[in-house]
Amino acid sequence: MPKVVVGVSGSLGSLAALHRAAAEARTRKAELCAVLAWQLPGGGLGGRSSCADPAPAQWRAAAAERLREVLDTAFGAGTPAGVTVAGWTVRATAGAALVDTARDPEDLLVVGAGSHGPLLRLVRPSVARYCLAHAACPVLTVPPSPLVAAYDAAHRRNAWRRPLDLRELGRCAGPPPHGRTGRTDVAKEA
Repeated sequence: MPKVVVGVSGSLGSLAALHRAAAEARTRKAELCAVLAWQLPGGGLGGRSSCADPAPAQWRAAAAERLREVLDTAFGAGTPAGVTVAGWTVRATAGAALVDTARDPEDLLVVGAGSHGPLLRLVRPSVARYCLAHAACPVLTVPPSPLVAAYDAAHRRNAWRRPLDLRELGRCAGPPPHGRTGRTDVAKEA
């Protein structure tokens, strides 16, 4: 049975890709496979810990819990109508996990195509570009929503400002100075 494979992380872009993948799975009458890739901190085969350390099991459990949260966020308590959903956690880089999961030429790989600047691309390579270069099946890239771009721009603007002190706005976040309450009690007559 063909499958529609989608990478999920919980980001706004991956949620948009997940919804698009569900629509594609419904249209194609295919299984929807949501894949969350994870790695140990520090990378490598065993990360910074030994193989006997229980940390890999804890990270695997945390990845499975994160996948459940993402699916609940995207679809609520149930699954999308007319679609069989399978959730997989894979210990690998995101691009490799997705390409390995969608290896049949009849599969469809759906990825979010977030916007990366040149500097960010050096630090964190694009999963979509990796999948387009290495996948054995068609790859559908879902562009970010214009709302995501507006949110990111607002977040960048506000990140440079100093923290807001509510007392400067005339609201009192703590007890007012000199014991004044700043509150007026109004008694209503019956």
